[in-house]
Amino acid sequence: MSASVCRIAYLLLALACLNAGSPAAAQPSTLHAPAEREPITPIPGAPDQNQQRVLLGERLFGDRRLSHGNTHSCSSCHDIRTNGATANTRDTPEGQSMALNTPTVFNASLNFRLNWEGNFRSLEEGGENSLRNPAIMASSADEVVNKLRADPEIVRQFRDAYGKEPDAVALLDAIATYERSLVTPGSRFDRWLAGEADAITAEELSGYQDFKSLGCVTCHQGVNVGGNLFQRHGVFHPLGSPEPVLLRVPSLRNVATTAPYFHDGSAPTLPEAVKAMGIAQLDRVLTDQQIAGIVAFLNTLTGTYGGQIVRPAAVTARNGNAVR
Repeated sequence: MSASVCRIAYLLLALACLNAGSPAAAQPSTLHAPAEREPITPIPGAPDQNQQRVLLGERLFGDRRLSHGNTHSCSSCHDIRTNGATANTRDTPEGQSMALNTPTVFNASLNFRLNWEGNFRSLEEGGENSLRNPAIMASSADEVVNKLRADPEIVRQFRDAYGKEPDAVALLDAIATYERSLVTPGSRFDRWLAGEADAITAEELSGYQDFKSLGCVTCHQGVNVGGNLFQRHGVFHPLGSPEPVLLRVPSLRNVATTAPYFHDGSAPTLPEAVKAMGIAQLDRVLTDQQIAGIVAFLNTLTGTYGGQIVRPAAVTARNGNAVR
């Protein structure tokens, strides 16, 4: 992020913090649905895509042959049945602890960059890197393709979807096509944005007003409530890592289901994360009431996938068994 953009972001943050002192800014007057444009916009439905490619991508996402030792799949660390990630501080797909906490794959296609470092611009690029990464799949697109070509059924599925046998381009495209379908619309907050006045409570609306007036919305806005810019992690005070680092701002969609929090998984609960962010990013010690209200608002950002509300995952041990 350029110096000029940083200065603008910090100016907006400072103005938001100054506005926080106004009682009118902190307290909603009514529970009515928004009449003006809000800084957060609803998640659209899944894009219109080739369904044969979506189904192929779904199959590949759960295929252990994508890993070098045929021991785990994409879904091992990105559980679509729950929160699109795991509940572990660090996942260990190849037996060694990952450097960073696993981000959810839900709504990943709505981010402007991928991963905590924001070092990939497309789902295809991110998928290829995951295959090559020795800590994730320790494989390659070519290695996976050679395995798949020995399976007549999946070769047929590739031919139906792409008109050819498996190759690296089709492999990465199928997985990315499936990942673009992993959006979670229909949250209570999105319903409120759409005009359903009673979709959220007075406490939740008050929490949203605090979220805006305190300055949280400076980095967490747009369709993904984040995911669209870089920011220093620890603007005012260190948070997690010994030194502040520049990271892609995470999406807050489904955040109530994706504990633990931050790139290092150092915050085990959402209230602890909100409190820590107030100190580190806003230079403010939030009151218990402010924390409770913001957490209440964040709970309204939980959407649905496959007709079910997104839910938290269970912590798993190295042997794959659920701990809680």
